[in-house]
Amino acid sequence: MLVHSRKGRWALWALFLALFLPLFALPLGVILAASFATHWSGALPSGPTTANYQAATRGSSLQALGTSLATALGAGLLALLLGGWSALAAHALGGRRRRLMDALFVLPLAVPSVVVGLAVLVAYSQPPLLLNGTPWIVVLAHTVLVTAFAHQSVTAALGRLDPAYEQAAASLGARPWYVLLRVRLPLLLPALNAAAGLCFALSMGELSATMMLYPPGWVPLPVQIYTATDRGALFTGSALAVVLMATTLAVLLALSRLRNRASYR
Repeated sequence: MLVHSRKGRWALWALFLALFLPLFALPLGVILAASFATHWSGALPSGPTTANYQAATRGSSLQALGTSLATALGAGLLALLLGGWSALAAHALGGRRRRLMDALFVLPLAVPSVVVGLAVLVAYSQPPLLLNGTPWIVVLAHTVLVTAFAHQSVTAALGRLDPAYEQAAASLGARPWYVLLRVRLPLLLPALNAAAGLCFALSMGELSATMMLYPPGWVPLPVQIYTATDRGALFTGSALAVVLMATTLAVLLALSRLRNRASYR
């Protein structure tokens, strides 16, 4: 640690807890407590029950969870392909063209997600690409929103790669596509895995653009949570939120194990 004195470390820990507990731990703890409650008349929820989770893991709620998983997996894979390819292409360009390409792919981060949703809605509501009213428009909007993170992750990893490996492979007569597939991409696997996890998590929680685009029969879980809390079903909405967090965390843990294996290799 940068702080070597014991008192300084204790002060930093106290500051960390003072910020972490009220800003992060307390809200999540209240949601968890509310997911097991039937009413809230005092300082904390009361009336322990598991009925909220029974409603959150069956019927339309279970379908919404599957919709979120399908959307996040589709958008994450597309973002990984587009972001990884764009990072490799920009790295090969160098100079001003590289900075311009980086700026173009990061542009969606500077725009509110509701604006991105509106732009996608307007752009794909007329032929020849009529996607409005289909699940594909939701996947497309999520892809636009998360591709920048994949691009940035791979770009950062490319900047840390030692070019000696590629130069050695090229000096032995390896063709560029072979160097890419057998040297560069294996070295980028940890970064690609981290980018995939980030894109998946962001897509799972996206609401603003989704609210503008989702068609009937394709309702992601964040929309279900918003709908439940909007009509006053706070405890069911809390259970749905816990299910969303647990599912996202489980997928991220699985990806983390893959990333650790890729790093070891």
